[in-house]
Amino acid sequence: MMAKRITRGWLVLFLCAAFFAAAQTSAPRTIKIPNLYAGIEVGSKGVKMSLIELTRSAETGNSFTIVKDTSVNTDFISFTPATFDATLEGLTALYNVALTKYNIPTKRVFTVISSGVKQQAEKEKKTESISKFIAAFQTKINEPGRLVEVVDVMQEAKLSHLGIVPLARRYNTFLIDIGSGNTKGGFFPYGNDSYFYLFQLNWGTKSTANAAEKLVGDDKSLPNYSKQLQRVAANAEATDITYAVNTSGSYTVSDHIAFSGGIAWATATLLYPELSNNPIIPVTYEDVERFSKRVSENYSSLSEAYLVSKMGAGKWDKKRVSEEVKRVHAVFDQKALMAGSALMLRIMRQFKSVNEAKQFYLIKNGQVGWVSAYVTAVSYTHLRAHETGRN
Repeated sequence: MMAKRITRGWLVLFLCAAFFAAAQTSAPRTIKIPNLYAGIEVGSKGVKMSLIELTRSAETGNSFTIVKDTSVNTDFISFTPATFDATLEGLTALYNVALTKYNIPTKRVFTVISSGVKQQAEKEKKTESISKFIAAFQTKINEPGRLVEVVDVMQEAKLSHLGIVPLARRYNTFLIDIGSGNTKGGFFPYGNDSYFYLFQLNWGTKSTANAAEKLVGDDKSLPNYSKQLQRVAANAEATDITYAVNTSGSYTVSDHIAFSGGIAWATATLLYPELSNNPIIPVTYEDVERFSKRVSENYSSLSEAYLVSKMGAGKWDKKRVSEEVKRVHAVFDQKALMAGSALMLRIMRQFKSVNEAKQFYLIKNGQVGWVSAYVTAVSYTHLRAHETGRN
């Protein structure tokens, strides 16, 4: 079994080098303060911060390096007083870390509310909670003029593509970002950046899990949760996913389907822990199908101890693998992994039925993609304005 996985590992390394040239990296670098920016996102599940080092090159154009990314889980879309306060504290803490620990000026710290929060708030008629949250944050940091933009799903999906997919593969890749509260993505159908086709679903890992939880009733057992989850996933596929895929127009344009978001990272990490250094993992529908079944029926085989013990005596960085697997389990419990993988599997199945030849990829570091693109776009706009004024 391990021999097969090692062979596949070398294949993955080759394919990733040939297909997805690295658009971003998290390798340790000397931090250059004048080029350091921070993007902080309030998402459905909590608050994420990405530290981005921007570079400019006449040969390669603008690029960025991920210096650090971190998150605080607060379940903001529950819209309770407790989650409101926890999210406010989390945002404030990360904002202060950017200012004090990394000495980033406030004008280079960008704060945004994700489209998943926006959509869920509109669905539950809680949009006033977002306004109150922004006002509370501005008061807490004593910056009444602080911009906290609430991005819409089109903006976030396009930025995700620009931030995650390298230019060389921009026009033949269909990107799907599965978030906590929604799923968004799409592609550039005309071979340029002028028009972006939006693919969206009002289903995410957290919202799918919440829908299943509402159906379990008094029977809180895992088998019943699994049963209700399959009902939710089947309904989502029948009412939303099938239509979205069939009308996406991706059949003749996009050769590759790339999944990003937390569940993509978690699935890739637990499926192939020995490939912890690889940011992009090619997978098949059957790979994810087996993983989804394993989460439900043999969850202990995905534990950190078990996965590390099965790696044998090869030249693996077991410490790195152990830490990354622990990170996954700190973010996703069993039910969340079940919900996320069930949703991803239903989306994959529809793309597979439309075009059997399409190749699937799981992107591990996509969680900072759209924030990184947002920071990059706004920052370079500021840089160009500064240079124009100076000249």
